[in-house]
Amino acid sequence: MADGKTNLVAADGTTSRGHIEMNFKLKYISLAVLVVQNASLILSIQYVRMLPGEKFLATSAVVMAEILKVLTCVLIILLQKRFNVKETISCLVDAILQKDVLKLSVPSLIYTLQNNLQYIAISNLPAATFQVTYQLKILTTAIFSVLMLKKTLSKVQWLSLLLLFVGVAIVQVQLGGSKQEVRANQNNAVGLAAVIISCMSSGFAGVYFEKILKGSSASVWVRNVQLGIFGTALGMLALWWNDGATVTRLGFFSGYTSMVWCVILNQTFGGLLVAVVVKYADNILKGFATSFSIIISTVMSIYLFAFHVDQLFIAGAGLVIGAVYMYSLPKSTPNLNSSSSSSSMRTEEGCKVEAFQTKFGKKEKGS
Repeated sequence: MADGKTNLVAADGTTSRGHIEMNFKLKYISLAVLVVQNASLILSIQYVRMLPGEKFLATSAVVMAEILKVLTCVLIILLQKRFNVKETISCLVDAILQKDVLKLSVPSLIYTLQNNLQYIAISNLPAATFQVTYQLKILTTAIFSVLMLKKTLSKVQWLSLLLLFVGVAIVQVQLGGSKQEVRANQNNAVGLAAVIISCMSSGFAGVYFEKILKGSSASVWVRNVQLGIFGTALGMLALWWNDGATVTRLGFFSGYTSMVWCVILNQTFGGLLVAVVVKYADNILKGFATSFSIIISTVMSIYLFAFHVDQLFIAGAGLVIGAVYMYSLPKSTPNLNSSSSSSSMRTEEGCKVEAFQTKFGKKEKGS
């Protein structure tokens, strides 16, 4: 009897240790994926926009990413239905005909605008400067969360937002006074305006999307299909409005190379992959990922784009990195949930992450 109990305890202990070790590995795999995806997307977009020769149309790249995202989510739904085509089609038709589907036109419109603005911003700013400045999305998301969702932020989070704003301001002062050579067709003022509008739209759309998700039972993949359909339609409208003549003359895939396809695939599958791996990463880990990606973007920009780092940039970037980490720290007050801190990363993919965690996390707890 004693031996049996000992063996049972040993077995339980081994299982428990194995589970802890697996979670530990998954967390740091998640960290690596987040860092690589965050840094590589920005660097690769700037790289392909700087290559000589015919330029691809950013509006067509946004449309192509939306189409691939819809097709990927449809495939995932098909897998969930065990390749039952009839059930999959029925699910998709129900999703399209839902009463609240029109509500998604608002965040979809904003996300389409945001994706186009990101191309404009990265094309006109150094990658490292964009990466630092783009963290203003944390500030805008926090403000919209307080105003629209009545969330409460801790004193540490308010302090981190102040430091974030100061850090970004210092980086912009550095950019304005930099002796760095501005590349042909680059306009820092246009890039700054684009990234600020992108951050504001990201904050509003993220919070609005979260509000919709809270009152919905639809899966994250169905919601992605709905968003993607609207995004494709709106993206095609933007393509026709802005580049219709060019597309008529040169074609939709004008300027596409293997590197451009890599950027589009990164933008499409990277976001969905992040939505999955963040399930295993907490807010502190996400804060570290953002901080590491800023550092990697800066280092790689020095080697790839001859980016000049001075003391002002280091000070500003340091404040932003510290602010991101501070904001991701859990609240000390027990009765305040941590959802407001998780909203700091709430871009389009951030919202989908929360939906994914809400849907599948509760199942694990109940199992």
